[in-house]
Amino acid sequence: MSATPQSSLRVVQWTTGNIGKSSARALIAHPEIELIGCYAWSPDKSGLDVGELCGVEPIGVIATNDVDALLGLKPDCVVYNPMWIDVDELVRILEAGVNVVSTASFITGHNLAEGRDRIEKACAQGNSTMFGSGVSPGFTQLLAIVTANVCDQVDKVVIAEAADTTFYDSPDTERPVGFGVPIDDPDLPGMAAKGTAIFAESVRLLADALGVELDDIVCEAEYAATTTDLDLGSWTIPAGCVAGVAASWQGRVGGKTVIDVNVRWRKGQTLEPDWKLDHDGWKITIEGRPTVTMNVGFLPPPDFQAETIADFMVLGHIMTAMPPIHALPAVVAAAPGIATYTDIGLTTPRGIVRGA
Repeated sequence: MSATPQSSLRVVQWTTGNIGKSSARALIAHPEIELIGCYAWSPDKSGLDVGELCGVEPIGVIATNDVDALLGLKPDCVVYNPMWIDVDELVRILEAGVNVVSTASFITGHNLAEGRDRIEKACAQGNSTMFGSGVSPGFTQLLAIVTANVCDQVDKVVIAEAADTTFYDSPDTERPVGFGVPIDDPDLPGMAAKGTAIFAESVRLLADALGVELDDIVCEAEYAATTTDLDLGSWTIPAGCVAGVAASWQGRVGGKTVIDVNVRWRKGQTLEPDWKLDHDGWKITIEGRPTVTMNVGFLPPPDFQAETIADFMVLGHIMTAMPPIHALPAVVAAAPGIATYTDIGLTTPRGIVRGA
């Protein structure tokens, strides 16, 4: 569904959690976007000004949990930032003819099983488009695709994420991948694969960009335990429980791994085995002719004010929120259906140069 040419995109922000707050602030500040509504998941946020919810001056847009009222505004797009995806909710939005860009664990939708079919049908019915991104997965795959453009031969694409997540205090997202589980728990072996399954979708995206038909996508996982109790703020990982998780999602052709998207996360200084991280952030390697490498990290700007670790974590929230926002014009103009970076072309970071 396309917006009127040369008009501002009319957008609804969906939720105001950590990612949603960064998204809302960016939408408010963007000169080519009009924030016309906001969905508040929790009752205590409904009725409050969006500016108040995301830490800026009031803007005169009041958050609500009335979905019909928001869809009745007929926005060009919903920026969908809940922690977990809700297929019923997405179908309702898309069937109403509203496009969606999302950070909620969606790249191709293949992990949703029948949910993907429902989303595709909703797009067809509403003449709308569904697009998902984020920083990892999402933006890192886009970087790998762009990097491979200088090669005349590609043997393997590797995206390796490594991070000490000691100060990342998010048990709701970390427990599902195995953190805090006893190292001998019989249910542990499959937890990393289940909890990081969205990376299988990123493997599919890379395969599509390379024009490769994969025979299989598999996950190989490793775990490490802390030897002492690890206080993480809102929760504690007891000694003997998982404080290190690694998962490698591999796309294979003829038994050979041609795509490897992997993560290695550790907490604390008492890990056994004591994994050493050879980088912090993402290392992208295109093995081929030529072999090309890229290291991606992030630092605060010189004027950034951070008094706590939580303040610094805002940078990660911004990095997650912005790729879908920069994709907004292309998604609104795209053909109906589920779209990825291979469908919408190169996105451009317009409207964010300070002082321009």
